[in-house]
Amino acid sequence: MTIEEMKKRKKELGYTNEKVSELSGVPLGTVQKIFAGVTESPRYDTLQALKEVLENPDSMVMEPCISYGKKPGEYTTEDYYTLPPERRAELIGGVFYDMASPTPVHQMIATEIWQSLKNYIRSQKGTCIPFVAPIDVCLNCDEKTMVQPDVLVVCDREKIMDQCIFGAPDLAVEILSSSTRKKDMYLKLERYAAAGVREYWIVDPEKEKVMVYDLTGEGFPAIYGFDSCIPVGIFSGNCEIDFREIKDYIRFIFEKE
Repeated sequence: MTIEEMKKRKKELGYTNEKVSELSGVPLGTVQKIFAGVTESPRYDTLQALKEVLENPDSMVMEPCISYGKKPGEYTTEDYYTLPPERRAELIGGVFYDMASPTPVHQMIATEIWQSLKNYIRSQKGTCIPFVAPIDVCLNCDEKTMVQPDVLVVCDREKIMDQCIFGAPDLAVEILSSSTRKKDMYLKLERYAAAGVREYWIVDPEKEKVMVYDLTGEGFPAIYGFDSCIPVGIFSGNCEIDFREIKDYIRFIFEKE
C-alpha cells in the first residue's frame, strides 16, 4: 500500500490524522508529516503500523488504559509511583497502559534470553548489565514515560539508579502477547528509537519469529525463526541467542495442548 493509497483509504474510512495516530500508536506529528508529504521516506515500521490500521480497521482495538481522574497525556511518574502495588502498568507519553501478568511461556523465554546475555557478558568480563522484568526504565529521563522491557541490557552504569534505570538501555527485548502486541510492535518501537535505544528485539512466540531492529541504522528489521541462533548487534554479533534451545525448552507446554 503506497502513501497515496493510504491517503485514499483514510478518506474512505473518514479517519482524521488524530484517529490514525490513536489507533496505530504512531505520534501525531509523524502522521501529519507523512500525509502532508513532508516526510518522503518514512521508517518501515511506521508504514507497517499505518498500513495495518487502514487495511484492517476492525482489528485495531485499543489496549486497556488506566484512568485515575486525569486526561490521557497528563499522567506523570509521580502518579506512576502512587499506583496500587497490585496494579502493573506502563506510562508512555503521559498515558497509562495496563499490563497483564506474563504467561509461563513469556517468562521462560525472557529468562532464557537474560541468562544467555548474562553468561556472555560474564565470560567476557564485560561491564554491561542485563536485567529481566519487572524493572522500571525512565526511558526519556522525563516525567511522562516509565516502561518495563521484558529484557534489557544497560552498558552505561551511570544510568542504574536505586529506583529505576534512568535513560535508554542499549538493548530492549519485548515478548509479544495478545494484550501487548500493538503497543510493543508500534508504539514502543517508535519510543525506543526516539530515546536512543540501540537495538530492539520483538519476540513473537505464536508465530515463532523474532524481529531485530538496529535502531542506529535502517528501519527494516532482520527477521529470524525459532530455528536460528540470533546475533546480538550491540556485542558485534559475538554473542548469540540460540532460539533452537529455547524452542526445545518450551516445547512441552505446547505438546499439552
